[in-house]
Amino acid sequence: MTTSAAVGPARSTSLALLVIAEVAAMTLWFSATAVVPAMRAEADIPAALASWFTGGVQIGFVIGTLASALLGLADRLDGRRLFCASALAASAANLAILALPPDSWAIVGLRMITGICMAGIYPVGMRLAAGWARGDMGLLVGLLVGALTLGSASPHLFLALGGLDWRLTLMAGSVAAAAGGLLILGVREGPATRRATRFEPGHALRYWTDRPVRYANFGYLGHMWELYAMWAWLGVFLARAYAPSAGADAGLYAALVTFAAIAVGGLGAIIAGFAADRVGRTLVTSACMAVSGACALLVGTVFHGAPVLLTVVVLVWGLTVVADSAQFSAGVAELSAPETIGTMLTLQTSVGFLLTLATINLVPWAAETVGWRWAFAPLALGPAFGVWAMLRLRGMPEAQRLAGGRR
Repeated sequence: MTTSAAVGPARSTSLALLVIAEVAAMTLWFSATAVVPAMRAEADIPAALASWFTGGVQIGFVIGTLASALLGLADRLDGRRLFCASALAASAANLAILALPPDSWAIVGLRMITGICMAGIYPVGMRLAAGWARGDMGLLVGLLVGALTLGSASPHLFLALGGLDWRLTLMAGSVAAAAGGLLILGVREGPATRRATRFEPGHALRYWTDRPVRYANFGYLGHMWELYAMWAWLGVFLARAYAPSAGADAGLYAALVTFAAIAVGGLGAIIAGFAADRVGRTLVTSACMAVSGACALLVGTVFHGAPVLLTVVVLVWGLTVVADSAQFSAGVAELSAPETIGTMLTLQTSVGFLLTLATINLVPWAAETVGWRWAFAPLALGPAFGVWAMLRLRGMPEAQRLAGGRR
């Protein structure tokens, strides 16, 4: 058990190691998505298969998180060992893609395995961070989401720096994830960590039966409707938009701006976490969703003939689209019993990522129907719903438990 004298150094060291490990492990999420344009230059990959390079991870993550939530794994097991084992397995699955031809549907199976393993990384990392919270839950979980965001953006940077070599990008992601899995073993559990002593299936039901938790999750679903579809298709969207002015360099510019737009969201998550602990969770999440939803509409108006303005809008969108993510998780952690936090966070992410399967496939359908210019417009519906849900939560008495009474 951590003594009070050692809490300060142990907290700082553990959180630093946790953030680095999360960044490294999360490079796998979009490792195959980022390289789709480069793979298509080598093989005839159908659009449906390309979509499932991301969709496979989402499905796998849903399967993994549902199993984890129903079995209470995140609340009963040592999170550090679960994180390590998951990262090493995901690294191996990602590396195995190199043994297959680029147009093989077997890649989707490997992406599903990667997604299943992610269930032992992302929500488990948030639970480890929550164990060190002392009035700054929003900031700590914001750090983890910032790490996730930077890790998710990294494959686009690997691709650009590696001369658009998709094999090198996959290898770099696998090495990073394995290193992150080993690094997590140096993290200590925080003094606020509580492990469930037995398996309680009823804990999972609180996702719906607990009214304030339900509305916090409604807000999260509105946020998730937009987030991963934007991340998954932004590179393709920008390549189409930059093509008239950049020509053959459009792919390179698109990769760099996509990395910047996703990575800047990590800064947004930290800023939003700091603000939410002081101003309130519902206000900060509502403001972020209002801006990101507006950007989903604005990018279409500057799609043609204004690459600099388009880049600015995309960077603002990237800053705000994920900034609020941690606050939904922090809110659920504050509204839930300590021994159920791991299960509640795992179930929250599971349902949220299940929703992303629809919107990831909605964007290319919209592109075929109305063109890439307006393909992102339907994503604005999610933030609108999320704002409504968070303002409803704000009016509930239980909202006093959010951010020390700051709602």
